[in-house]
Parts: sequence; structure tokens; C-alpha cells
Amino acid sequence: MVAGANIATIIVMWLVGYSDRLNPVEHPVLSCIGMAFPIFLLVNLAFLCFWVIFKFRMIWIPIVGYAMSYVPISIYMPLNLKLSETPDDAIKVISYNVCGYGGNYKYEQGFEKVRDYLFEQEADIVCLQEDVDTWRRYCFQHYEKKFAYNDTVHFNSYGIINGVGIHTRFPIIRKERIPYRSEGNGSVAWYLQVDKDTLLVINNHFEGTHLTTEDRQVYRDLIKGEVKGDTARRESRKLLVTLAESSTKRAPQIDAVCRYIEAHQQYPIILCGDFNDNPISYSHYRIAQVLHDCFAETGRGLGLSYNQNGFHFRIDHVFCSDHIQPYNCKIDSEMDASDHFPVLCWLKIVGKD
Repeated sequence: MVAGANIATIIVMWLVGYSDRLNPVEHPVLSCIGMAFPIFLLVNLAFLCFWVIFKFRMIWIPIVGYAMSYVPISIYMPLNLKLSETPDDAIKVISYNVCGYGGNYKYEQGFEKVRDYLFEQEADIVCLQEDVDTWRRYCFQHYEKKFAYNDTVHFNSYGIINGVGIHTRFPIIRKERIPYRSEGNGSVAWYLQVDKDTLLVINNHFEGTHLTTEDRQVYRDLIKGEVKGDTARRESRKLLVTLAESSTKRAPQIDAVCRYIEAHQQYPIILCGDFNDNPISYSHYRIAQVLHDCFAETGRGLGLSYNQNGFHFRIDHVFCSDHIQPYNCKIDSEMDASDHFPVLCWLKIVGKD
């Protein structure tokens, strides 16, 4: 019976791990089950511990289960044991959702906290999401002290104010907003002059989850097991429907950016931003079809980039094209001036094979 339960867990874990192939437009609810992937990893680990204690010769079952799910595991929790040496001429890139410089309710001077951090990092390219400072609008005066070229594009719709920005030492040749339907979200492509190369940097803020503060509290209560019976089923269904509706809106945005990338493959490309989606999702899978996930290829561990209680996921990503070699991508969990942690990565333009 225990062996059967373990095998059943492995089958579901495998199916959930590959659920990122499902387009939310066609399968809105099923496409969200990737969020449950770590749960099945832990359950299989519990079975592994059980077999070690009570029947050691059966440990092959959970081990085979992990082997079957190696691909989604390597995406969700990459196991790059050895970090490579970063070349001196690599470009340092930071992607960071700064939450409108609000300070994450911890710092009264949220903008100054973010500014000082970015200055200390000595990055070559900084891509910010929610890069809005509408009540002061003096941030460029500060960024210009460190970055020679600065630009922010705001997305204003029905009272929603959002924006993505770039702050860099490389000249901005031109920019182009990637067209798709959204209320308060967007993607912008900046063309930078990097030595003799034209580097295409795409910064994104894709559709959010649209969970209210109350919804998030219910989710945390469900995780803790504090909601029981019919109430738990009702609230779970409500949360799943909300997430499914958000995924349905997000998928066409992802597809639009992928089409843009496919039409500009002659350039070395860096894509980053707040996906509002975990690594086992259509959003990640679709982008990974045309670019390389820098964290999956060079990072280590879970790399949780969203830091609110009960919602620990890696929803901020950095991707690059074949023209670029990534090095040592990581999440800086010590920088807590936003509800996101910044993603740091070193990239070297090497040309396309």
C-alpha cells in the first residue's frame, strides 16, 4: 500500500512538473497546478525517509521518481554545484521590482534605500519594474550621478500606475514598446550600444495574480491548515479561479513578447522582469523556448524572489539569447526594500554559433 501511494505521488509529481506545457487560454485551471510542484517534491522526500527507516531496499522508488522529474526539478531548483568564474569583461545586470519605491513598509526612505543599493552594486544595466516615483519625480537626478543613460516607460490605465525602466552606462539607441492588451502592465525593448554590438534589452511586468489582501490571508491560512472542510474547498476553488483568470490574461502577453524575440533574433538579447508566475508555468516554459533561463543554467537552489509571507516563489527572471553566456545568476535576499528581491546576473556577449 505504501509503495502504491509512493508511485501514485510520483506520477502526479511528474504530471504537475510538466504542466507548464498547458496554455492557460485553453486550460486555465490546469495550467496553475505548477504551483503545487514543491509539495509533491516534499511528499516524495517523506516517502524516501520512510523507506530508509523501515525498508531500505525500496528507496529506489522515490529516487526513480526524482529522476523522472529531473527536468522540472532543474528548472524549479537548479543544482549547479560549481559556480563558474566570471570574466572581467562580463556585463553585470540587475532586474528588480522596486514596488514603487515604497520601502516594503520597512523603510521611510524607500527610494534612497534602493538607490544606495544600486550604486553599491556597480551594475552595467539595471532593469526596474514598478519604476514609478510619481509623487516626486526626481529619481533621474539621482540615477544620472551613476548611470549615464536613464529611461522609464509608464503604463497608466484606469487609475493603475506602473512602469518599467532602464538605468545603464551604455548609450540607448532607441526603444520600442511591445504591443499587447493589458491594464497597467507592459514590455519595453531598449536597444543599447555595447562596444560594436547592438544589445536588445527587454524589460517586462506581466499580468499580476490579482489576489487581494484578504485572498492572500486565506491562502496562508489554507497552507497552515487553519481552514477546514467545506470552507477550505470553497476558498481553494475561489483562489484557483482567480489565479486561472490571471494566467489567461498573461499568456497572450508572453506570446507577444516571444513573437517579438523571434522577429529580432539577429541581436544579442537580454530579457528580464517580473513574470508574476513561478518556474513551472506556461510563462516560463514559453520564454524558455526562445531564450535561456540564466538562473536555471547558472544559479543554485530555489532562488525565491518574492518575499511576502506564504508566497515564496521565484517570479522574477533573467533570460538571454544564444549570443550571450550567463554566469552566476543569483537572488539577493538581503535587499529587503521591496516585496521582491533583486536578481543579479553576469552576462558576456560571445556571438551566435
